[in-house]
Amino acid sequence: MALILLRPLMPLLRVCGSSIFAFIIWRLIKRLRALNSPLTHILGPKKEHWLKGNYHRIFQDGLRYNLDLVQKYGGAVKIYALLGQEQLYISDPLALHHIIVKEQNVYEETDMFIMSNRLIFGEGLIATLGEQHRKQRKMLNPVFSLANMRGLLPVIQPIADQLRTILNAKIPADGSVVEVNLLPWLSRGALEYICQAALGHSFNALDATKGNEYLEAIRTLAPSTLRLIFLRPFIPMIVRRLSLYWRNKMMDWVPGDALKDLRHVVNVMDTTSKKIFTEKRAALENEGFVRIAGNRMQGKDIMSIMLQANASSSNDDRLTDSELLGQMNTIIFAGFETTATAICRIFWILAQKQDVQARLRSAIRKAKRDYADAQGLSSPWEDVALPYDTLMGLPYLDAIVRETLRVYPPTSLLSRTARQASVLPLHHPIRSASGEMISSIHVPENTTLIISILASNHNKEIWGEDASEWRPERWLSPSGERLPLGDGEGKSTNGVSLGVKNGIKYPGVYGLMMTFLGGGRACIGFKFAEMEIKQVLTTLIPQIHFALPASTDRNGHVKEIYWKMNGLQVPVVRPPAGDNVTAQVPLDLRKVREQDFVVN
Repeated sequence: MALILLRPLMPLLRVCGSSIFAFIIWRLIKRLRALNSPLTHILGPKKEHWLKGNYHRIFQDGLRYNLDLVQKYGGAVKIYALLGQEQLYISDPLALHHIIVKEQNVYEETDMFIMSNRLIFGEGLIATLGEQHRKQRKMLNPVFSLANMRGLLPVIQPIADQLRTILNAKIPADGSVVEVNLLPWLSRGALEYICQAALGHSFNALDATKGNEYLEAIRTLAPSTLRLIFLRPFIPMIVRRLSLYWRNKMMDWVPGDALKDLRHVVNVMDTTSKKIFTEKRAALENEGFVRIAGNRMQGKDIMSIMLQANASSSNDDRLTDSELLGQMNTIIFAGFETTATAICRIFWILAQKQDVQARLRSAIRKAKRDYADAQGLSSPWEDVALPYDTLMGLPYLDAIVRETLRVYPPTSLLSRTARQASVLPLHHPIRSASGEMISSIHVPENTTLIISILASNHNKEIWGEDASEWRPERWLSPSGERLPLGDGEGKSTNGVSLGVKNGIKYPGVYGLMMTFLGGGRACIGFKFAEMEIKQVLTTLIPQIHFALPASTDRNGHVKEIYWKMNGLQVPVVRPPAGDNVTAQVPLDLRKVREQDFVVN
């Protein structure tokens, strides 16, 4: 009887068994080769666990561990990944220039990254390589142009206004304080921002009374994937050896809900994006441009611009429908959680540093009053919406956003794999296991390299001895003007060249930092993210005062917010007032008073 029941499973069991056996043999061979590995002379921490190596220290609440690695071993460190695989942890600026710019065709995204993203998002930017990726990038770069951002800004201003209205409604009219968990509201706002801007479609994310399956899928995607983080290295092997039919069967049979939950999320995202895509395609074909009734975007959203650009492209440059669909969920996911986290981090900092908050509020008031006077506007200054160039040009606001994204990058680590053997030069020589100083590393084919965005952004040689200190004034001249970037001529207040030292700089696409990466795989939407962050700040700060939680629970404990670095940044409340697990940013909010501005 048991054999009869198992008979339908035998093909899958044989494939799984042979795959596991092959994987074990491969790891044994790798272990034997490791005795003569080209990386044996690279120093690094000892392997701490037979399965996880050092990975759990790097990716799980690893802020201090990551920075200590570079402090002790330099800009190139050997670490141990799953099952003891040797990898390189890189933060040296010259090495990163070779990895993401000069030899980006050699150092590509890992198979694990590409295949995982293709299963989840389809053939979008983060799931393609080589010529296909370059073709997609060529199509999408103009979509995120300054001209399109200028046109998009006033159209999405009502989202920030709605968020302000919601928070104001929670604040007592008598001027007293109320504690509000900002994270869910800023996450909802960021989701509405990116859905309207990317798709031209509102899911009413800021209406907590309305449920939406797509919004819930997007919100739970990151937690769902993190639950499976230790399965990700096996994805390439599974995809190559199992058909779609058997992969689905495996999900059905594997104990637990993690894989089933992820499949449900992906199915919801796929179904919804196809529906919206079909609507926009039909509108474009019927009217010559994308104009859906009741939608104030009126063709200014990213998807509409992309569809029009694709329709007017040559056959060689045109993207397929599956590639266009792949961009939709990719852009939404990439522009949602990281942006919400960055905005939360800024409000948390402003809640701690009341002088900074007051100075920023005063700078925003001056800018809005000046613009209102110049345009002859009679509305209260708090309600004035700044145009793109004015918003992006506010020096102190810009310094706060840049410094936050530098010190606390929403994504701290990324990976690459060497598609062929290569020599990686170092700006700073490192000491080898034999004690010799070496200025280059032979990187064997198929070696995985971890790009440390965090360690790069905290490099003391580039950013000064106070590199790990949050100090927005480093971006400003003594008179408060924004310093120039990239030419090495701008001097910060402590006399250090801003972002450049002896001609050496990081190849970052934004502010000479690595937060949005650089090269051909830099974050394509960083201008939109920066614009959204600044628009939310200039809308909320004028009317709402932010402070750290002050009230105590029944045991007299005050909530202390702590940011875990788990690859992504996760804010929690420390025990005993919190559980150290639930993501939250509780802050005390009240209405702004005159004393909340800088006294001139």
